[in-house]
Amino acid sequence: MQHSVLTKTDEQWAWADHGRCRDIPDLFYNGEDEAKSTRRRKEAAAKKLCAQCPVIDACRRHATYNRELYGVWGGMTEAERHRQAGRVRTG
Repeated sequence: MQHSVLTKTDEQWAWADHGRCRDIPDLFYNGEDEAKSTRRRKEAAAKKLCAQCPVIDACRRHATYNRELYGVWGGMTEAERHRQAGRVRTG
């Protein structure tokens, strides 16, 4: 009989299995070589999905607590999270 052990990391990420983003992560992260207009379009599309996501609050808490630097998390862009935290983006 095979047993699986639920680790603290698994528990911390359990919410992510219910995210609307789970099958399309590329939409939520910008490439370094992408044009600004492409980035804005992707961010808008990602935020639209986030607005309908059942785990938006858990995702936003995760991003805030773990200081996620890149991507759209919980309906917030990198710049929006930095502003909310009172930090200035350095990259």
